[in-house]
Amino acid sequence: MGKFGFTLNPSSRIDLDKVDREKFNKLVEIEPDVLKCMACGSCTASCTAGKFVKTSMRSAILALQNGKEEDAKEFLKGCLLCGKCTMVCPRAINTRHLILSILKIY
Repeated sequence: MGKFGFTLNPSSRIDLDKVDREKFNKLVEIEPDVLKCMACGSCTASCTAGKFVKTSMRSAILALQNGKEEDAKEFLKGCLLCGKCTMVCPRAINTRHLILSILKIY
């Protein structure tokens, strides 16, 4: 076959059967509210720090579920723990406690 000036990128698919979920399960034991998150984005939209740094609770939870712990920490390290996200959460998740639990475990 001839070359057409492009190449295929390697797959970025995550094999969830190979992801070690032990730490995530430990997080669920400590903070079961993590399973209540419906990824609505209210917390991210209300975040004052989010205007200046990459901060996203839903992206952090998704990264943890997919075994990408370093990505999750990146999404949370800009948090100022001000509590605005807790006030706007439609599921009444104590996001401050959840963030501290995540940072403690990971």
